[in-house]
Amino acid sequence: MPQTTLFRSEEMSLIQLYIPSEIAQPTVAELGELGLIQFRDLNPDVNAFQRAFVGEIRRYDEMERHLRFFETQITKSDIPVRPLTGINARVRNAQEVDDLEDKIREHERRISQMNSSYETLQKRYLELTEARHVLKETAVYFEEAVSRQDNIRHSFDEPSAPLLDQDVEQGGGGGNVGGGESQPMTLGFVTGVITRSKMQTFERILWRALRGNLYLNYAEIDEPITDPETDEVLEKNVFIIFAHGKEILNKIRKISESLGATLYPVDDSSDKRQEHYREVNARIDDLNSVLQNTNNARRAELLSIADDLTSWITLIKKEKAIYHTMNLFNYDANRKCLIAEGWCPTNDINPIQQALRTATEESGSTVPTILHELRTSKEPPTYHRVNKFTSGFQEIVDAYGVARYREVNPGLFTIITFPFLFAVMFGDFGHGIMVTLFALYLVIFEKKLANGKSKGEIFEMFFGGRYIILLMGLFSIYTGLIYNDIFSRAMHLAPSGWQLVEDPSKPDKLIGQQTGVYAIGVDPAWHGAENFLLFTNSYKMKMSIILGVIQMSFGIFLSIFNYVHFKKTLSIWAEFIPQILFMQCIFGYLCFTIIYKWSIPWYEPDASGNPRVSPPGLLNLLIYMFLQPGHVDKENELYSGQGTVQLALLGVAVICIPWMLFTKPLILRHENNEHGGAVVAEEMHEEEEFDFGEVMIHQVIHTIEFCLGCISNTASYLRLWALSLAHAQLSTVLYDMTLKSTIHPKGVLGVILLIITALLWFILTVGILLLMEGLSAFLHALRLHWVEFNNKFYEGSGRKFIPFSFKHIFKDSDDD
Repeated sequence: MPQTTLFRSEEMSLIQLYIPSEIAQPTVAELGELGLIQFRDLNPDVNAFQRAFVGEIRRYDEMERHLRFFETQITKSDIPVRPLTGINARVRNAQEVDDLEDKIREHERRISQMNSSYETLQKRYLELTEARHVLKETAVYFEEAVSRQDNIRHSFDEPSAPLLDQDVEQGGGGGNVGGGESQPMTLGFVTGVITRSKMQTFERILWRALRGNLYLNYAEIDEPITDPETDEVLEKNVFIIFAHGKEILNKIRKISESLGATLYPVDDSSDKRQEHYREVNARIDDLNSVLQNTNNARRAELLSIADDLTSWITLIKKEKAIYHTMNLFNYDANRKCLIAEGWCPTNDINPIQQALRTATEESGSTVPTILHELRTSKEPPTYHRVNKFTSGFQEIVDAYGVARYREVNPGLFTIITFPFLFAVMFGDFGHGIMVTLFALYLVIFEKKLANGKSKGEIFEMFFGGRYIILLMGLFSIYTGLIYNDIFSRAMHLAPSGWQLVEDPSKPDKLIGQQTGVYAIGVDPAWHGAENFLLFTNSYKMKMSIILGVIQMSFGIFLSIFNYVHFKKTLSIWAEFIPQILFMQCIFGYLCFTIIYKWSIPWYEPDASGNPRVSPPGLLNLLIYMFLQPGHVDKENELYSGQGTVQLALLGVAVICIPWMLFTKPLILRHENNEHGGAVVAEEMHEEEEFDFGEVMIHQVIHTIEFCLGCISNTASYLRLWALSLAHAQLSTVLYDMTLKSTIHPKGVLGVILLIITALLWFILTVGILLLMEGLSAFLHALRLHWVEFNNKFYEGSGRKFIPFSFKHIFKDSDDD
């Protein structure tokens, strides 16, 4: 059995299944529960609407639509849904599915009927409620109608008179109603209800359309009125308009209806109005009783649905996924079976066979499903077996590109290198502790947080990468210890290796005199020194170069594992050897000079007792290595024989360029001529037509990219130094601007100021240094892995293994 490791993807097998038709559904369901097979589409040329099981899928689509309707109604009624305690693996037989479909349809019919009745009753209740308010509010206007006749006549005679006088605006109103013999003129009226927000527009339009030939009054309805169609609470007004003439009254009615007003007829007889008012109240009471009963019946129906809704949704999604998968299979009419093909991990063939036997036994069939492996030259999908700890790091790699099948997986090394490079840029002992505590909270309570309600996309992102954050915090604690930095302050964990003494040339100035070596990391005596920034700049810049060359060299060495696995023997000595030689002869030599320069006590006499010269600059050393090969000035010499060594290294590096450029294309052309015009591809054992020009162009691009990339990628690692410096300086500035002046409080006011500045410092530390600077360091570490490290050995041109799994289906639906 092949060994499972994160170094390479799992070995995959192409399997073929012969599934008897009568047990196809339970068999596919069992495989969906197992989630280990990625089925291939054996009908790529068949339209989706012409597949074998499209009718069943439409049937389940319709049932799913009913369930979404139930879900909407239950949510609207604020009814809790019983959660699913466990996913039921049992597949329903045809009779059970028919019964479930009939049951869902019956529920849907009853709910729709009750909704329709309830909506009709609600509309009638709305009409009666508005009519009651119209009768109630207009009664006052009719009682005052006679006393206001003169005002109305005046409004007819004076077109410029205001629409509403002071009394009307204060709630009064009136006018004579038509039909009385004692009245010198006959008035008609229009009554109704309109939305309050349209009242001002309604009034203006009436005034301009009728030129003031009306008398309008209105009152607000205090009772909230609910629209039965939208369930929105509306604010409405009752209005009554007195006017003279049928044409004017008809125009008022048209304007009212055009603005959405509802008109209600009101009798001008006081006795009839009172009788109508009592009748409306009685009908409202009856409607309330009917509405309550209807609502109770609907709620009871929804409660019964809510108990089974989650299990129904789960079942329908499973059945639908099963038939979607079965549409990928071929049907063998002679054998009366379905033929399926798919990829699965080789190590998991035994569990798959066990699942097939279980499905056959539970179905009571005597004909088992047959499984056998196929030999193929097709490239399988890539599957890395990960857990909750390694999944986050693997996602980082997959975001760049999924590995080719059995290609070396950078995810294994990313577990260490990614948080370490992050910590080099983020190194602070205190900030590392804060990040670690946050990650520990996510890790310790991961089950509770995973099962709880969603707290937003950003929190979900942090939660998914909790183990990445944990390692980033732990590595930041370590690098903070090396930098001797805790919230921009120094830590005195051991006796300092420096002693401050007076400068003989400047008595008012203190200089450091080395008395020993600090136990771990940077000596705290450097903090506060005038040349502290100069020292840390030099130290971190050189450290960045060394780390970068080590990681890139490691990436080049990893390429040899790919060449050996894919049997690319030619690439080992035509690409790997010149690449590693080129890298080490230039940048490996630079790292050697950095470490050698660190090891020499430049300010002490040499073995002969002579004073040493000033240390040479390594930047100039690298530049003049190319400008003046083999020549090094005595004052710039780092070690004896330096010129000869540099000339030899430069010669090897120059030779490596045509080595990389011409060797592989020429040898491939020679092999092509021997094979008679076709070469065998090394990866998939498929014959391809050889094109020397294309191979040569590809090799030229690859060589130029590698040679220039060595320079640019090495320089790119200087971002480790730049971001580390920026983080330290921001931390120092933040401390100096907040806590520095209040850290030693005096009196009550001093304590209050300390509390305020400490709170401000904490907020800014979390917001700027942890979140913004942390995100910046994360993105730069991501770039160093994607561009500088991965391109040395990683193609990332594979396709991910996506098995048929109910677990993944439910997870994707929950995310949507």
